[in-house]
Amino acid sequence: MARIAHLSDIHFGANDPNIVAATIDWLKEKQPDLVIISGDLTQRAREGQFQDAADYLRALRQNGHKLLVIPGNHDIPLYDVFRRFVSPLGRYKRHIAQDLCPWVETDEAAILGINTARSLTIKDGRINRDQMGLIRQRFTGVAPSKTRILVTHHPLFELPIGQGNELSEAVGRHEDALQAIADAGIHLTLAGHFHRTYAEAATKMVAEAGPTLVIQAGTATSTRLRNQEPQSFNWLHVEQGDRMELQVIVWNGEEFQRASHVGFSLKEEQWHSEELSTHEQTTEYFPAANAQLTAVDR
Repeated sequence: MARIAHLSDIHFGANDPNIVAATIDWLKEKQPDLVIISGDLTQRAREGQFQDAADYLRALRQNGHKLLVIPGNHDIPLYDVFRRFVSPLGRYKRHIAQDLCPWVETDEAAILGINTARSLTIKDGRINRDQMGLIRQRFTGVAPSKTRILVTHHPLFELPIGQGNELSEAVGRHEDALQAIADAGIHLTLAGHFHRTYAEAATKMVAEAGPTLVIQAGTATSTRLRNQEPQSFNWLHVEQGDRMELQVIVWNGEEFQRASHVGFSLKEEQWHSEELSTHEQTTEYFPAANAQLTAVDR
């Protein structure tokens, strides 16, 4: 079983230092096999913000964590127009990582990160044909028993996490992207961007996506909250392709605590969920995400 912590939208420059420190302490205690950060390490892609983000990643590595990190749209300068188009991810590459599409393979899982941030869009993401080819190529030869995980900042799907029943924006060329993940046999897609927690089988949203479970993370440390959802991140237990558990770890104002806990099993190319436990504090501290997580496939 692989234990994976999935954090997103750290937003150094608009973050709570106490919550940042709490994530470091929580992860040090639990010692996941992999820490994934799905983009938006900074608020405005400024030098000092990237330095703070680099210090954060260094602290995680010093605590023994293996990392997979990708950029988000906030990691491209917004107001520095020259840098935005000439070297959009130059600071990210200098301070965080040169590799924008990192790959990690363990005994239980194969994980690929894909950069969806682009200079020409302010907040929306895109995936290009070379990246689609990389998705297909990377997972070729991966043992069938391993869980195949794709990490992006922007979700590949239109998700019902906007206001009311409004659907979110999917990445550009998303239909071709969905075909690529179906061809690659992706089991889990992990993303962030909307500061909202969400989990659902892809087959509930689109006809052709293969055996994919869509998992969104909230913001781990940002002070920019959506719909009063507090800071949170995801804690995943992955069991080789056909079984996993998802627990949302929520900031209650003083510390991180376990909240919604859902198990998922893959049967006949369809993910099915089962609520494993719900703490009383979930409704108080995480009403929106709790409603979504406990409602999937009921």
